[in-house]
Amino acid sequence: MTRKRNIRGISAAGLLAVPIMLSGCGPLGGKESKAIDPPPAQVENQMLNTAAGKSLQGQIGLQTTVYLSDQNGKLAPVTLGIPQVEGKDPVVSALEVMIEGGSYSGYIPVGFWGVLPAGTEIKQVTVDKENKLAAVEFNKSFSEYKEQDERKILEALTWTLTGHEDIDKVQLWVEGAKLNEMPVNHTPLDRPLSRTMGINLQKADDTQYSQSSPVTVYFSGLSPSGIQYYVPVTRLVASGQDTVTAALHELIRGPQHGDGLEQVMTSETSVAEIKKNEDGSLTVSLNESMFEQGDEIPSEMLQAVVLTVSENSNNAKVKIHMNDLAEVKGDDGRNYSEPVSRPEHINEIPI
Repeated sequence: MTRKRNIRGISAAGLLAVPIMLSGCGPLGGKESKAIDPPPAQVENQMLNTAAGKSLQGQIGLQTTVYLSDQNGKLAPVTLGIPQVEGKDPVVSALEVMIEGGSYSGYIPVGFWGVLPAGTEIKQVTVDKENKLAAVEFNKSFSEYKEQDERKILEALTWTLTGHEDIDKVQLWVEGAKLNEMPVNHTPLDRPLSRTMGINLQKADDTQYSQSSPVTVYFSGLSPSGIQYYVPVTRLVASGQDTVTAALHELIRGPQHGDGLEQVMTSETSVAEIKKNEDGSLTVSLNESMFEQGDEIPSEMLQAVVLTVSENSNNAKVKIHMNDLAEVKGDDGRNYSEPVSRPEHINEIPI
């Protein structure tokens, strides 16, 4: 993913409800410091990996997408390149990326961290392809985490594993015993985990679970180096609505104040129609008077729509119509009036 013009570029028109949060990032033209501090351990590891000639992000190797914690405490999918070990299960490699201070920590972009406790080992991964169930066995160090991290660990594991082909559900084991509940805060594990549990869950104080349904939307974040990436957020909405329509309304509503995420659509955007086509794709018709014929629409906005719609419609391809434009072209050069598939890998963030 490269820097690009996006919805933030129109912020002067009042599109952004949430300020960009870049704490700790100084101006490029600042005064020269008198002393150079040693690099953080994460950066130092990356420098050592480069010196050792290891395959880094964007180079030849195994491309994998894992869910990592960002600087705002949100889980985000991050696609990175790691060395490919002959005979090693790529699923195991992906899980090992998620170990705090693990052997792959030098391949993780600055501003992101693995959520599995240090010392965790993946002893075995077994995939029942018929039932699309993955059973993952850890060593006892898996249980050595803080209480407040329990749900984040479950979400990161579930969303990372279900991103692999033939996996829809997950079971957790520790030292040969199936977990019926998590070891610290005792979250029940009486049934396999799936994406229905949501991710980065947000709920209103008056939410009634029995009358609510989850939708997952994709907002925008910025890495410490200013690279834009997408962050999934699950919200509970009133039951009985069309799921895709409800998700788009939440996308338009924008992120919660102070959570470090940014709005990807203007508050003036409205959903005109959602139509299922004969080829199984979905046409999403939007109204936003800001854009006229010939305008290049921020791809950050269009891609967020594709991700959100596909997440809530069993990965359907998406066509986007805007106002009465003959063609909806993003500033990435892509024609979004034609069916667009959800990308296999997202958030390729340079280290």
